Amino acid sequence: MTATDRARELAIAAAQAASDKLADDIVVYDVSDVFVITDVFVLASAPNDRQVRAIVDAIEERLLELGAKPARREGQREGRWVLLDYVDIVVHVQHAEERTYYALERLWKDCPIIPLPDAITSGRSAGPAGDFGGAR
Repeated sequence: MTATDRARELAIAAAQAASDKLADDIVVYDVSDVFVITDVFVLASAPNDRQVRAIVDAIEERLLELGAKPARREGQREGRWVLLDYVDIVVHVQHAEERTYYALERLWKDCPIIPLPDAITSGRSAGPAGDFGGAR
């Protein structure tokens, strides 16, 4: 089974919104074969709490334009790791330190990566700890 077209649409829109706010290391995983509760994970990081919040705000705005509202939001106040659950997709925006420490990519390394348009990933750094295992 693969992610639905709607999940892919939302994930790419979320990745574009994150990119517009200069998120680092944007990776999108199709987790539909290992999870029944969601199809796609979107991961992005930022060097500080303020930028994490700005990325989250941009993602919420973009997905709202597509008629999607998060069913659940966690971590907004701290701004270190914000999770947005849209049922079809789950977005993780992490402070670079949390991204390195928790290394979610290691958990999902066997899941297919959904390719993103070049405009989304071009010019992004590999982050403070180097490549997280995601494809560009």
